[in-house]
Amino acid sequence: MGISIWQILIVVLIVVVLFGAGRIPRLMGDMAKGIKSFKAGMKDEDLADEAERKPVGQVEHGSAHAASEHKDSAKN
Repeated sequence: MGISIWQILIVVLIVVVLFGAGRIPRLMGDMAKGIKSFKAGMKDEDLADEAERKPVGQVEHGSAHAASEHKDSAKN
């Protein structure tokens, strides 16, 4: 015994009657914005946690290290 197409249609009809056809897309848009905001907040929190775990004097690989190598090679 599962959900039939008639049961789904009845639920959709009730939702349309309660909320109105014009309001449903707006609700879905608001829900999408909320999900995006939640994901962005989780990402920011992960980056903050990662920054807290780094030792104080640690330099990231990249431009700072390359710049110091460039200065050393220019002196020689």
